Amino acid sequence: MRKVAKYLGIGMLVFGLSACDNSKDKETVGAPDGAEQTQAENKISLLDGKLAFTLPGDMSDQSGKVGTQANNMHVYADSTGRKAVIIILSDDTPQGLDTLAQRLENEQRARDPDLQVVTNKAITVNGKPLQQLDSIVASGGKQAYSAVVLGKVDNHLLTMQVTLPADDQQKAQSAAESIIKTLTFK
Repeated sequence: MRKVAKYLGIGMLVFGLSACDNSKDKETVGAPDGAEQTQAENKISLLDGKLAFTLPGDMSDQSGKVGTQANNMHVYADSTGRKAVIIILSDDTPQGLDTLAQRLENEQRARDPDLQVVTNKAITVNGKPLQQLDSIVASGGKQAYSAVVLGKVDNHLLTMQVTLPADDQQKAQSAAESIIKTLTFK
């Protein structure tokens, strides 16, 4: 769980730094494992096709721009860096997803005492049991909507963090849900 918290911390750092970067760099770095990209949406495939999801067309692979090059961490963001999806594939754990989500919530609260938890619930996406923790977090003086999904896939612990601007919480929540609902597992 410490690794997950560490990577989520790195993810929030990346989010904060990219929000400060006013670069309009639209170059698309090759997506991992043969992900296809179109104008309307980006179809992402990981773990040799065992995990797939779809992102909005304005989000592209930014994994190569992250300071640490870890094979098990994938970062997708828009050109402003305010919208980001971070995928972490770490070693599986015997702990339950609800326990992991509660520990994650406690660690987030320790970093951000003003954390607002929107939901911490068990969900099923594409027939797979997952745990979802949605919250409003502060990053660089701005509020962000964070939806973290935890699941077990092919002997890995999957952590998917969707971070969006929280200017309109309902819109951000709906956008995060639309990304999460595209998850498919084989």
